[in-house]
Amino acid sequence: MPYSSRTAPDGNDKPVIWTVSVSRLSDLFRDITLEYDHLASIEPVNLGFDEAARHIRERMATERCDVVIAAGSNAAYLKGRVSVPVVIAKASGFDVMQALARARRVAERIGVITYQQQLPELAEFASTFGFRIAQRTYVTEEDARAQINDLKAAGIEAIVGAGLITDLAEEAGLTGVFVYSAASIRQAFDDALELARLTQLESNSGRRPVVADTMRTRHGLNDLRGESAAMETLRQAVVLYARSPATVLIEGETGTGKELVAQAIHRESPRSLGANRPFVAVNCGAVAESLLESELFGYEEGAFTGARRGGHAGLFEAANRGTLFLDEIGEMPLALQTRLLRVLEEREVVRVGGTRPIAINVRVISATHCDLEQRVREGRFRADLFYRLAVLRLSLPPLCARAGDVAALAEWSLKNALAALGARPHPNLHAEMAGCAPLLERYGWPGNVRELRNLMERVALFLAAEPLQALTPAFVLSVAPELGRDAQPPSVQAPQPDTVEEVLARFGGRRDEAAAYLGISRTTLWRKLKSAST
Repeated sequence: MPYSSRTAPDGNDKPVIWTVSVSRLSDLFRDITLEYDHLASIEPVNLGFDEAARHIRERMATERCDVVIAAGSNAAYLKGRVSVPVVIAKASGFDVMQALARARRVAERIGVITYQQQLPELAEFASTFGFRIAQRTYVTEEDARAQINDLKAAGIEAIVGAGLITDLAEEAGLTGVFVYSAASIRQAFDDALELARLTQLESNSGRRPVVADTMRTRHGLNDLRGESAAMETLRQAVVLYARSPATVLIEGETGTGKELVAQAIHRESPRSLGANRPFVAVNCGAVAESLLESELFGYEEGAFTGARRGGHAGLFEAANRGTLFLDEIGEMPLALQTRLLRVLEEREVVRVGGTRPIAINVRVISATHCDLEQRVREGRFRADLFYRLAVLRLSLPPLCARAGDVAALAEWSLKNALAALGARPHPNLHAEMAGCAPLLERYGWPGNVRELRNLMERVALFLAAEPLQALTPAFVLSVAPELGRDAQPPSVQAPQPDTVEEVLARFGGRRDEAAAYLGISRTTLWRKLKSAST
């Protein structure tokens, strides 16, 4: 039952929700607020990005807020910068189709600009219906302006996107078609109310929840980035496995993105598509055995000292009709492995201290960085549970096996890190990153994609502090000396093109940028070019 059909809490228990937007989304938020103001105390915050984050942090010192609702790049910026949960309002596929239809009525050539990632299904849609659609992505507002100017120069007449995009499109003299519908915003309000209710329950219990982030997935198939054969095979497996209700065991080194893959499987499955069913995650190695048992299976009133009045539903019950992700399953104690096996086989759970079985319909996806088969041989993991968890198996490739993806992943991570710092990426960032690719690809990446992302955050910090600093291999190596430890001898640790002509060609003949990349003056560059031609 959607939360909006329930009775709202009375008095001080009424959830407090803040909506954050600086674009035309504010008008839609305001209209939908009128439908929900009897269920929650809802207040608009007409600020964005750093201003919004500071405003929320300052007010949270003395005021209460249960959930923030935002959208697009604004929501992505706020996540992790404020202590309050952020619900991201997302446009549905139907929203996009409707927006394209509206755009088609006013223009022949249409552009779609989305935050961070493209919509792969649009190409097929455009081909089927004879649309000409140009897709672009952005990270920062400056990126968005540049993409809009490029599309305008290419003859695009209408642009579909979120509030920031449509505002900038109209500034540029184009038609902006807003992508969000009232139905999508209502869904965000429903999610916010449900999250506020769960947060209040945990606060009233006085116990810190161990569930990983909320009950909704944040990542999908498009977040499995990379064009290597290994990643294409992985994406195909995700789509295939999403069709099945069987258990999945995801194996991979630390930092390869096991939870991201689990979320993608859930999002592509019937449990998520059109149903928005819960995705609940718990790290089995990060919770004490006594607490893990009660969190997974729940407990009845009086089951142990401090047990909540009325008992407590466990994560299996919370994930009913959805997906339960058991991360680091290899760390689960043997005693709990027996209980887990019974739940999987009987499809029912008995709370700690209880006798009544509760029927559940949950798909279990588990993950491990260790060799579970070896643990079975050592007697540290039950063989019957292993085979029950591993009906379907996925082995994630380490980053060192995806050398062709490293530069693109690094560029994407660096753009995001710069955006988080409020810094603009260099106009020639792509070319600069190509020059650093040999250095990045030669490193072993023991921490995989997580290590790459963290390293780019470090590089971004230095670039933001020195905006004129070119992204050269020597500079990257100075910021991250570990890249040279597993590399070849020092003579090739900071590779440079053989000739200045190659550098100049890489930067399209722009001598200022070529000189900055080489770390020399324009005069010195001119001399080198002159001597090379004589």
